[in-house]
This record gives sequence, structure tokens and C-alpha cells, in this order.
Amino acid sequence: MAVSLTKGGRVDLTKGTGLKEAMIGLGWDTNRYQGSAEFDLDLVIFECDANKRCIGEKNFVFYGNLKDGEGAIAHSGDNRTGAGDGDDETATINFAKINPRVENIVIAVTIYEARKRNQNFGLVDNSFVRLVNTETGEEILRYDLGEDFSIQTSVIFAEIYKVGTEWKFKAVGEGYTKELADLCREYGIDVA
Repeated sequence: MAVSLTKGGRVDLTKGTGLKEAMIGLGWDTNRYQGSAEFDLDLVIFECDANKRCIGEKNFVFYGNLKDGEGAIAHSGDNRTGAGDGDDETATINFAKINPRVENIVIAVTIYEARKRNQNFGLVDNSFVRLVNTETGEEILRYDLGEDFSIQTSVIFAEIYKVGTEWKFKAVGEGYTKELADLCREYGIDVA
């Protein structure tokens, strides 16, 4: 039975569970169509040090870099429509392969060209993040965003962070009026 989280909720992922690899699934529906441009939401992951700075460009995983430098995180690829039920974009995390410098894994979703297309998360419904044990197929936790981000163009859905040798999950749910390049700069990735 999956744990249902609310904003700020936390779950211990590895202590006593033996969890070695997990699938992060994110899903959403657009609730209103505006303009001629389709919505394209993108899963992005930053592998950060204790200061929440991404440890390197290869440790920024998104539609343009589907695997991190260590092969610990693999992105499923860009889903440009979000059509259908279930997960719209996924990534797998192998905890044993994560670079030892990584203390925090930030899981976010951005709207591609949000400003240009005049789109925001106020036009998105049924947003969720879930974590599944890839070995058993069991859904461990689920966080339904359920917030109204009427002007935000990116949302930090969750963080997976290290305490000692254990990994924990935190439901974050913080929205920003930033696009992908803005988030990259915030986490220390230099973009043109």
C-alpha cells in the first residue's frame, strides 16, 4: 500500500526497506487549452551537493541529457503531449550508483517555452509524482500536487535527500515563475 503524502511530507526510502532502484513517475493533465501551442511539460532532475548546487552538467538529467554521468539516473525521454492516463514522464534511480558527492536530488517539472506560449501551471490539473520499487513493481509513495499554481511556469515536485547513508523523500510542491534555463542557473548549471 503506497503512502499518500501532502506538501512537506517525508518518507524514509532505504532504511529497512532494501530499496535499490526506484522509478519516479510524474503525471499531469492540461485542464484548458489556450492558443495554438500544445502543452509540453518536462521532467528535470538536478543531482546536487549539500549546498544545493548541481555537481556538474552531466548530473543534470532532462530531455537533452537522458542519463547522468554515473549511470545512476535514466530519463525515459520527452513526452510532448502528456496524453493518456498514468505517468507522462519517468526516470529510474539506482541508489548504489549515485555519485558520493550527491546529497540532494531535486525533481522538477517545467513548461517548455511557457512565456512564449503564455502557459502556466494554473492550466494544469491532476499533477502527481510517485515512486515505485522497480524490483517489485510496488508503488511506495504518491504525492498529488493539488495546489493552484496560477502563474508559475515550473514546480519543484520533490526532493530525495541523503541523511548519513540513508535516502529520504520529501514532497516539496513549490512553484516558480522560472523556465528551464532559469532553474539551471539557480542550481549552478551555466546556460547560454
